Amino acid sequence: MTEQNIKTHIMPMAKNIIEEVQKAVIGKNDIIIKSLLAIIAGGHILLDDIPGVGKTTLALAFSKAMSLDYKRMQFTPDVLPADVTGFTVYNRQTGAFDYKPGAAICSLFLADEINRTSSKTQSALLEAMEEGAVTVDGVTHKLPKPFIVIATQNPIGSVGTQMLPESQLDRFIVRLSMGYPDLDSEIAILKSKESSDRTESIVPAAAAEDIIAMQKAAEEIFADDKIYRYIASIAAASRAHSQVRLGLSPRGAIALSMMSKAAALLSGRGYVIPEDVKFVLNDVAEHRILLTPKAKAAGVAVRDVLNDISARTPAPKI
Repeated sequence: MTEQNIKTHIMPMAKNIIEEVQKAVIGKNDIIIKSLLAIIAGGHILLDDIPGVGKTTLALAFSKAMSLDYKRMQFTPDVLPADVTGFTVYNRQTGAFDYKPGAAICSLFLADEINRTSSKTQSALLEAMEEGAVTVDGVTHKLPKPFIVIATQNPIGSVGTQMLPESQLDRFIVRLSMGYPDLDSEIAILKSKESSDRTESIVPAAAAEDIIAMQKAAEEIFADDKIYRYIASIAAASRAHSQVRLGLSPRGAIALSMMSKAAALLSGRGYVIPEDVKFVLNDVAEHRILLTPKAKAAGVAVRDVLNDISARTPAPKI
């Protein structure tokens, strides 16, 4: 796709989606933009934050702005894998087994408080997130396209929680934290609550086929070999860092590449520059890296390590 097409078709559509989501999610423009980047990159989003900051509202707002079939599941210890993927029941009239779809059979699935269910139920999402399909009783059922998982978890409360394993964290292209609103934004939120639900004012700015077209356009964004080497060098540096126990995986490096292309697309360019990589690096890599016990004891944060790696890895000239 040419830069002219990007500027005349993709960017106006993305701008409209962002503006519609902003009607419901106030004062979090950076989170909205990065969430849209993750969707355009064809990935899934983990919202890691305390209750009440708008995680669910963000997911619902995106589903309305993009006209996507939306389902929400509140994860609790008694939720079963079949509740997520679906199950088969015997049909006495036909003598066959009929498939009954689970909650994940939709275009945008909100897995609310995913860390409050069992590991077995959490893992039921793995195939859906990676392959875009679910297998029930040996039969594979394709999920609609696009298929997006937005999962939330509360990092503070630990009672009754099951932490996501590293293998599943790696399936989320980004981990985002919304945080508290600033003073002016909170005043605006209080005022808006005097009227109706903020998501009711959202009008569709795109359809499912538009999102698929944006994802394909992102895949076609050009990345020079120097950019690929830059991303690979960042990944290698994370694995060799003295304060890191588990570095960025090859899947993580692919996610960084995909997010960088999406960032270039929304910037109106047909090619990736190092600034695109730097813009998304922390959100892509932070949940994939484990620090050594010594670094943890010293109070080192993963973001500090990533900033150090970014500063030490020379950016290519494009």
